[in-house]
Amino acid sequence: MDIKTAFNSISDKVEGALLAQGFSKQKVSGNDNEMVSLFTSDTVAYSVVYFKDKMHMVMRQCAMTDEGPDNDWKTLATWMFDPDNDTQKEADSIANDFIDNCTSTTAVKRLKTTKKKKKKDSDEGNADPLFLAKRFVTFFPALKEEIKQEEDCYYPFRGVTFTRASIVPKLQDYVKRADKKDMEKLATLLSTQYGNGDADTRSIITIVILNSLPEGSYEGLNEYLSDELKTAWKAALKFKGKTVKPEKPKKKKKTMVERLQGMQK
Repeated sequence: MDIKTAFNSISDKVEGALLAQGFSKQKVSGNDNEMVSLFTSDTVAYSVVYFKDKMHMVMRQCAMTDEGPDNDWKTLATWMFDPDNDTQKEADSIANDFIDNCTSTTAVKRLKTTKKKKKKDSDEGNADPLFLAKRFVTFFPALKEEIKQEEDCYYPFRGVTFTRASIVPKLQDYVKRADKKDMEKLATLLSTQYGNGDADTRSIITIVILNSLPEGSYEGLNEYLSDELKTAWKAALKFKGKTVKPEKPKKKKKTMVERLQGMQK
């Protein structure tokens, strides 16, 4: 099947589903290796992309800013499409899955709750809890797969829940065996991310991470923290040992297999 015909078929079907939600198709150009369609609302952008070298048909999503998509794309679905062997049947299956990704209950909720990103215009940064979590992969490589599993199963990223379950236990072991150089490395990461982080990220760093570390690590770590984070941690210590309102449970996303099984029923 001609790849241009297949891509246009998939893109047109996705466009029909998104127009009903108030999206508009934007004029974009691909390159020698990519075919791209872009659809935007005030707060969310979706793109359908075909990578010719990999023969992958991909649907992605990101947030909008005043200038357009923030280009921090999250892949929602990936399908192999071989123009030499695949037919309209495969193209329709891909289109149906893409439509499910942008019209499901989770997708509609995402559209309603996502806010347009703004330029940094205050002391507060714009790095979010997911960005923070990924910074710890350099300390704990196993986190890379855990983050991927979290992203695959939940939207939005459960920053507090994930940090408590996957990052804090590792950090507790880390500081017990850390020397001064290790503590300085950790303090630098925390100070940088606190300075660049949004409100949620800053709370996670102080109330969830720092307040969960062993008592003996306070002096060793505090020595290397930025003045801003030292002040914030001191204020956060009053919450130590107290119950903080947890995140609202988030609906688990269906796996690709579950979505395909639903389509076949």
